[in-house]
Amino acid sequence: MILKRLIYSLLALLILILGAALLLDRWISWRTAPYIYENIEELPESHVGVVLGTSKYVRTGVINQYYKFRIQGALNLYNSNKVSYLLLSGDNAQLSYNEPITMRKDLIAGGVPSSDIVLDYAGFRTLDSIIRTRKVFDTNGFTIITQRFHCERALLIALHSGIKAQCYAVPSPKNMFTVRAREVIARMGALSDLYILKREPRFLGPTVPIPTPYSLEGDVQDYPAVSPEQLFELEDAANEGPSGGRQPAGAGK
Repeated sequence: MILKRLIYSLLALLILILGAALLLDRWISWRTAPYIYENIEELPESHVGVVLGTSKYVRTGVINQYYKFRIQGALNLYNSNKVSYLLLSGDNAQLSYNEPITMRKDLIAGGVPSSDIVLDYAGFRTLDSIIRTRKVFDTNGFTIITQRFHCERALLIALHSGIKAQCYAVPSPKNMFTVRAREVIARMGALSDLYILKREPRFLGPTVPIPTPYSLEGDVQDYPAVSPEQLFELEDAANEGPSGGRQPAGAGK
């Protein structure tokens, strides 16, 4: 009898915790909604766009769709004159894994001048990336570039820290159930970091202000914004060999 009561009590506690987590998850979405933009034309201009890092490839060796959409979103904002500089914030904890450098290579290949790209190698967590943008790179009123669910957590950190920011929400892959479930846990961790543990970034260091914007002289090639659908069409065309057939997966340089 006592064991049964204990089991019922644990189940009730589990349901209570799960319900509270879901309510807090919805509150975060509601709280940050006014600062999230999905239409590039409605997005206000800002000095700096902060691209939050992720792995370029998944374990199967194919390109990570989250990464692809963030890079294309950054290119779209830069080439639409919505941002003047791109701050690439990601993990560089291992010699063989460097998110900022990987993003930099792809953005330069997309037409962004290296002089307009700034690297943050200590963006180990979203909290680190957002607070370091303000404290280390002396930037406020910046635009975050990531998926909507990640926008909400990043903006929660910014709002709590008195940082002015907005977010350009790039598309997400269709199959997101597992990722979204993990995001609920990540948000509970973020709330704990902000309100209970009061954590700061792992590293801060000296202030390195991002330069003021400048105009390029001469005839500069125009790179128009590309939609997710057009991005896939361009990739399909690039993957077709001389005979018109598609090259094997992973073919290329």
